[in-house]
Amino acid sequence: MQFQEADAFEEEAASDGSATPARKAPGDAENRLMVASLQSLAQEMDEIAREASSVLEDPARILSAEPGAFARIAARTVPRWHFAMLNDGERNSALVAALKRRVPAGASVLDIGSGSGLLAMAAVRAGAGRVYTCEANPLLAEIARQTIAAHGMSGTVTVLAKRSDALRVGVDLDRPVDVLVSEIVDCGLIGEGLLPAFRDARERLLAPGGVLIPSAARLYGRLVRSEAVAALNQVGKADEFDVSLMNALATRGHFPVRLNTWPHAMVSETVRLLDLDLRRDALEPGERAVSLTATGDGEAHALAVWFELDLGGGMVLRNSPADSGSHWMQGVIPFAEPVPTKVGEPVSFRLRWSDTRLSIR
Repeated sequence: MQFQEADAFEEEAASDGSATPARKAPGDAENRLMVASLQSLAQEMDEIAREASSVLEDPARILSAEPGAFARIAARTVPRWHFAMLNDGERNSALVAALKRRVPAGASVLDIGSGSGLLAMAAVRAGAGRVYTCEANPLLAEIARQTIAAHGMSGTVTVLAKRSDALRVGVDLDRPVDVLVSEIVDCGLIGEGLLPAFRDARERLLAPGGVLIPSAARLYGRLVRSEAVAALNQVGKADEFDVSLMNALATRGHFPVRLNTWPHAMVSETVRLLDLDLRRDALEPGERAVSLTATGDGEAHALAVWFELDLGGGMVLRNSPADSGSHWMQGVIPFAEPVPTKVGEPVSFRLRWSDTRLSIR
């Protein structure tokens, strides 16, 4: 990764050329937390490896004798949000309509992130002559393969159980494709790797002048005051016991929250934080200064963010707080400490983005 996260710096230059104070070297307690986190990760990986190895020894016998084995593996490897996503009619209709309008007859199409195979099948119905769809998760790739076969489209669609950055023209694809489509976005737009995937695929896998869906994206934000939302990512005392060490596990970047389910107040106007031309912009990690004018006195606990995806032809997908039917939640980027607000006065900070994470400095 070319971009270092904010908490990876020991000392970093500010935009005016000065340096922020160096981070303190981790003490013994912090070192022990680091070691314990690695032990937890290793334990989880060992458990997955043991279960997978036992099944692979005799898949038919074990899966038939213990039906729950497949369910346990699926629960570990496939996120549950796939169900909400596939039941999001607005999302599905918009993407299918975009393919119908923008796929030339007989075109070759690459779909990044197969999931169930929905967009690959929609591309065939839109008139594509050849469709490639890639999926890094082998289980989802097999589901897509069988679903596509059940719809009689295996002769047109090739499912590739690979990440898009592992695809090679002349090996996986006959030639660069005419249309590139992907909906690998999370609540904060970039969390599933949209930027690196498009950065790579549009240069290597898309023919010159090819169609990109979506072609642009915008990220919006607004200051939010909500102790309830802040409490989703931090803690002080529980029944008079100080359990604040749990805050070492808090999310440092953005995380999903459905704002209308929690008491909150918006305490600034809405501003456009990022405007991305997915066809031409560098799509590299970076940062920018942001200033929002407060509309309420008190304090702000976080920056709430949401996106718009421009699918072309006037079709837009969004997950703003007003779009309550969207399966996407909104993104929340917490402040390290509550920020004082006063009506009419600016609240300034630097918004940073890596390939997959939004954060505030």
